[in-house]
Amino acid sequence: MMADLDYLKTSIDLARDNVAKGGQPFGAVLVKDGKVLAEGVNQTYVEHDPTAHAEIQALRNAARTHKQSLFAGSTMYASGKPCAMCMAAMIQAGVSRLVYCAGDDVGEGYGWSTEYLYQRMQQPFGEQGVETLHLPLDEKTAVFDLWQEKHGYGANEHIKQD
Repeated sequence: MMADLDYLKTSIDLARDNVAKGGQPFGAVLVKDGKVLAEGVNQTYVEHDPTAHAEIQALRNAARTHKQSLFAGSTMYASGKPCAMCMAAMIQAGVSRLVYCAGDDVGEGYGWSTEYLYQRMQQPFGEQGVETLHLPLDEKTAVFDLWQEKHGYGANEHIKQD
């Protein structure tokens, strides 16, 4: 529990420093087995990248540093409740645990609620507010066949973790 508090306070310190530099109020720390794998802050305006949220930046930094993209058994510490995009990225990367500080009850008063995006993402695919068109060309399996031939993976084995 004490380690959780320390890492969470680090995420808040990162967020505070980011605001002081003109950034947004979010910081994140990715930890595994008591070791900090990477940190990140929200850099959407700096990077001109709508996906450059603190949690995703921490995952990107960890992936580059550790030359891997899966972090099973890790914990993400976030200064605020992660949005649905960040949660999906953590799931995709195998993050096992999330500890966050400010929830929607705090963020909403500052225009940072995540609830709207979570509600949208609960809609069926194609009904989430983005016009969606499925065009299944004959070539649809070629790249998957190449991947399987090159790597020998079956369905979803590339993201399965123990």
